[in-house]
Amino acid sequence: MGDLHVKKSPILPIPGRRNIMITSALPYVNNVPHLGNIIGCVLSADVFARYCRLRGYNAIYMCGTDEYGTATETKAMEEGCTPKEICDKYHAIHKDVYNWFNISFDEFGRTSSPQQTEVCQAIFKKLMENNWLSENTMQQLYCKTCKRFLSDRLVEGTCPRPTCNYDSARGDQCEKCGNLLNPTELQDPKCKVCRNTPEIRDTDHLFLELPLLKDKLEEYINNMSVAGSWSQNAIQTTNAWLKEGLRSRCITRDLKWGVPVPHEKYKDKVFYVWFDAPIGYVSITSCYTSDWEKWWKNPENVELYQFMGKDNVPFHTVSVPHLSVPVLMTAII
Repeated sequence: MGDLHVKKSPILPIPGRRNIMITSALPYVNNVPHLGNIIGCVLSADVFARYCRLRGYNAIYMCGTDEYGTATETKAMEEGCTPKEICDKYHAIHKDVYNWFNISFDEFGRTSSPQQTEVCQAIFKKLMENNWLSENTMQQLYCKTCKRFLSDRLVEGTCPRPTCNYDSARGDQCEKCGNLLNPTELQDPKCKVCRNTPEIRDTDHLFLELPLLKDKLEEYINNMSVAGSWSQNAIQTTNAWLKEGLRSRCITRDLKWGVPVPHEKYKDKVFYVWFDAPIGYVSITSCYTSDWEKWWKNPENVELYQFMGKDNVPFHTVSVPHLSVPVLMTAII
């Protein structure tokens, strides 16, 4: 069961059975997985998957490598190759490591697949149709030396929180205090490639209007809290975000390596990796079976269990409501 190379007939939900979809956070592809990665969410999900099978539940376990975004582009620059070559190299390493640990994935895929593009763009188009997206001009750091807008992870600087002041905060998040950031908020920002100080320029982007989902999201979160379906960490982290107030989140980036945005005005941009990556659970399932909708558009008969590190929680429970709120799934996909 642990051999990722062995293909079996796909498991589908069965009426009258307990059908369980299990996922673990998609490991980023630009490095070799270490023991902390495996213990943190892969091994725990594997233990649960094996338990479910032993109990006779109809369960599948999905995972795969997260391959788009700045980190891959940066690693490719470091190793003097293309982002695709980086992904091919490290995806194979990940598969070998998990095979060695005999992890019982039903499918171990990757987010650079054609299925990822198809599902991601389909969700985007539905979001557009439902008026859950907006267009706005934002200020972004531009490196005149590298002649490019700098995505979040290509910028480092000092965390603006007075109680933190960590001097190696990323453009999207401070790893010391956990505060989510915009690159322009950093103090003394530097381009990670050339170490020069970038300048601020205007650029147009698309935003997910999270405030429009507030009522449905709060209702779902309250139900999860009462039912005891979420861990206390997940509940506290999510409620902290809601207390601060939901804000529109940018879902596009000025990059080349990623899922292309199917919009004439934004055709030179790609989706932000934190919009695209959680969709990987769905696209990897679509690689596993053409009947993937029976798992992802069937909330009355399918239970979803997601294993992840604490830093991933708000992206699953708040930023990507089309995955964190199953009742919305059929309306969006």
